[in-house]
Amino acid sequence: MFSRLSRALLAFIVVLLPAAVLAQAYPTKPIRLIVPFAPGGTNDILGRMVAMHLSETLGQTMIVDNRLGYQGIIGTDLAVKSTPDGYTLVVISAAYTMNPVTLKMPYDTLTALEFVAKIGASFLVLAVGPSLPDVNSVKDLVATAERRPGEIVLSSSGGFMHFASALFQSLSKQKFNIVLYKGGFPAMIDVIGGQAHAHLAVSVPALPFLRSGQLKSLAVGTLKRADLLPDLPTLDEVGIKGYDAANWYAIAAPSRTPRAIVMKLHHEIARFFTSPEMLKKLTAMGAVIDIKTPDEMRKIIPAEIAKWTKVAIDAGMPRAVK
Repeated sequence: MFSRLSRALLAFIVVLLPAAVLAQAYPTKPIRLIVPFAPGGTNDILGRMVAMHLSETLGQTMIVDNRLGYQGIIGTDLAVKSTPDGYTLVVISAAYTMNPVTLKMPYDTLTALEFVAKIGASFLVLAVGPSLPDVNSVKDLVATAERRPGEIVLSSSGGFMHFASALFQSLSKQKFNIVLYKGGFPAMIDVIGGQAHAHLAVSVPALPFLRSGQLKSLAVGTLKRADLLPDLPTLDEVGIKGYDAANWYAIAAPSRTPRAIVMKLHHEIARFFTSPEMLKKLTAMGAVIDIKTPDEMRKIIPAEIAKWTKVAIDAGMPRAVK
């Protein structure tokens, strides 16, 4: 006869066994990783790193699928509506918590996804291109915008970049012409090519262009100076008081994806991004490693939505119609 404790232990094992077997067998076919933004941006760069690593360690092909549009919502919605079996993943970023503040959403941001792992973050660099050869500081840029209200094109994109640009316009108290592109990378390229004047560039894709001089850096968009660019002042230091915006990136899966699969993916991704080799490589690229668990992410999401709601109100951005 089993004791009560033995019966309880046996029941516990029986419940866990299917999940354990499922995680051990997974994956048995290719996995699709949806990147809901244009190729070349940080979402795409980090997503492809994840895909390459998981392909090697899990023994299955990872297919990167760029599905851009509607500020990242089209690709994310495709992932949300996919079968929750671990064979569809999606790259999300701070835009995921900003979009519901200003846009009508096709899914519930709080419940639509299982958050596999936060990978890290990137900082912003306010930069100008050849169309503003005499602008050498934030003070110069603000003065130019004051002389030419509404004429200076601040190239941007949806989600995070839109909020970051609106926040800069609000705190600088000047009127810029904020033009939204389909992604941060094409928005930056137009500044380099002279079709736009200024851009709040994301550190990861922007650093090569900043180092080559194709973009002229004016300030960083965090309250603390960036270790990679220690001589560059913060926007707060040069008069754009209180400016603080940093993007973050994470991997997610459709809601109801089995917990065992989510955790298997989390441990593989966390191990990859915290290896000494990757830490060195990503730091040199301008990324800040900040691994968070699925449970930690579930607390971060509502806090981020509250933060960006306040930014939208303060910047006078149109609010989503509920």
